[in-house]
Amino acid sequence: MKAPRSRASERVGLQIRELRAKSTMSRAKLAERADMDVSHLARIEGGIGNPTLFVLIQLATALEVKPTVFLHDLTAADLPEDIKPYSEADFRRELRRREAE
Repeated sequence: MKAPRSRASERVGLQIRELRAKSTMSRAKLAERADMDVSHLARIEGGIGNPTLFVLIQLATALEVKPTVFLHDLTAADLPEDIKPYSEADFRRELRRREAE
């Protein structure tokens, strides 16, 4: 089995899997209700897939929760290591560092 794409993907996938289990819904039934392929759902639940905003809305609707449930408590630290968003202060500091090189 592949490693999760990121902590964010892993946490979102786990949350979807837990909500699905809590509602006693099979993966096939959730995929059907969310109008998506079951293999795509399996990749998302496994943390390998990277769901779009639209897919998160589809899944939230099918699970009868708000889409924000999936993003609660996620931070930049949960992103893949090759993605580094900057706050304004961080951005200015990085620009100064690059200019000094």
